[in-house]
Amino acid sequence: MTHVRSALVSLTVGGLFLGTAAGCREEEAAPPGEAAPSGEGEGEGETAGISEQARQEARQIFDSRCVPCHGAQGGGDGPAAAALSPRPRDFRLDEWQQSVTDEHIERIIVYGGAAVGKSPTMPANPDLQPKPEVVAALREHVRSLGQ
Repeated sequence: MTHVRSALVSLTVGGLFLGTAAGCREEEAAPPGEAAPSGEGEGEGETAGISEQARQEARQIFDSRCVPCHGAQGGGDGPAAAALSPRPRDFRLDEWQQSVTDEHIERIIVYGGAAVGKSPTMPANPDLQPKPEVVAALREHVRSLGQ
């Protein structure tokens, strides 16, 4: 009887541990139904409320983090692109620009490709989660590359 009780305790504790660990992974991966990091109610294409300071920080982030793969003009042709499979997204393509929402762009910036069912080689930028204005400025820049 003691062995049965020990086994049940082990299974229960193990199940709680696995459930907690799975919850942590889900939180970090940002489930698809979660709200966009830019805040509630922000509409498609809205750029009001983005300060020049946030735009400057976004430009620096784009140059240091995005250009190596996506290229300076967003063509998916940065110096690291040749080594990646699949190749980085070409932001200049009108078809792609029309097919994605602002929320999708902001989500992939913060949570990475895997969070939106795309390539896990697109890294997450969790340090930007508490900076919705900078994320919005990055999204604005990505949108501008398609014009």
